[in-house]
Amino acid sequence: MVQHVLVAPDKFKGSLTAAEVASRVSAGLGVPTVELPIADGGDGTVDAAVAAGFGRVTIEVTGPTGERIPASYAWQPTGTAVVELSEASGLRRLPGGHEPLTATSYGTGELIADAVRRGAKRVVLGLGGSASTDGGAGMAQALGARLLDADGADLPRGGAALKNLARIDMSGFLDIAGVEFVVASDVDNPLLGPHGAAAVYGPQKGATPDDVKTLESALSRLAAIATTTHGLMGAVEHDDIVRAMGVAGAPGAGAAGGVGFAALAFLHAEIRPGIDYLLDLLGFGEQVKGARLVITGEGSLDEQSLRGKAPIGVAQAAAGAGVPVVAVCGRRTLSDDDLKAAGIEAAYALTDLEPDPARCMEQAGPLLERLAARLAADRRLAADA
Repeated sequence: MVQHVLVAPDKFKGSLTAAEVASRVSAGLGVPTVELPIADGGDGTVDAAVAAGFGRVTIEVTGPTGERIPASYAWQPTGTAVVELSEASGLRRLPGGHEPLTATSYGTGELIADAVRRGAKRVVLGLGGSASTDGGAGMAQALGARLLDADGADLPRGGAALKNLARIDMSGFLDIAGVEFVVASDVDNPLLGPHGAAAVYGPQKGATPDDVKTLESALSRLAAIATTTHGLMGAVEHDDIVRAMGVAGAPGAGAAGGVGFAALAFLHAEIRPGIDYLLDLLGFGEQVKGARLVITGEGSLDEQSLRGKAPIGVAQAAAGAGVPVVAVCGRRTLSDDDLKAAGIEAAYALTDLEPDPARCMEQAGPLLERLAARLAADRRLAADA
């Protein structure tokens, strides 16, 4: 039996999807391959699930600034849905620039609601690339929660409006009995404080220092009202860490502008390491069996990669199966020693072939095929087939 090469890359952001990367690498190798595009919960998670055999469901939802947009989630007939926040509520969905105070996660809630009504028994929520800092309030509103001011009026969407929150009415909340919610995220920030959603991620979404103060105050109000009027401490008692720290202080509560908080608070979700969970979901363990090599990668192999990003997760999973790993990327700043410590034997970058970053982005596909051919020659893949 001919051993295969497992090609399991993440996307090259801005140029190639994970599926396109896998296809180009396979074409350049010229040996038997199995393609398994992957993701860590951010952009491309739905595409990766679809490539692994899930179906795609597309509906119209509310974008981060209120416009109606088509957005997709992945669906498995056994009852598992994979919802990617960036599909409905991501930065890439902003039509005219950042809206740090008013952007909403409402559309993500609409995707979840559709999946639950379709009969989902498990919803995997990938967090990453969020356009909003609303503490997941928009998501909760889309699922039927009413966020009310002191006069009993519904709050407008967006994080800043939460400063006027007085009460949360859950009487019309979607029936989620019997549905398991899993948040796939490697972010461990709490909701509030110097390491929280507003302080750390607000500026990335266009928030000024004054905006950050406004959002921090608004998120504090959400946390206080939710904890005192909604009994959140009891809602998540299955998690000792959450019980000890409170929902707002739980690791991951600050993910995606605080959507992690709402997932813990209102969906009773469990937060799992993004890449590890998704590798299991996508069937990496089965596909790596009998492989002689795993090729992973992403657009930039850098210090951020070492913080639980997809290629490192792949390397760790492959190590457990005793299969060597090499990586392809657009560029890399990690040393050979850094890579080897992470379980990656070697890395091949497009900038090895083309030093101009702009041309690397424009010609990523053909360059990647050439890079894969070089990798195959270096590893003597054809000779060993």
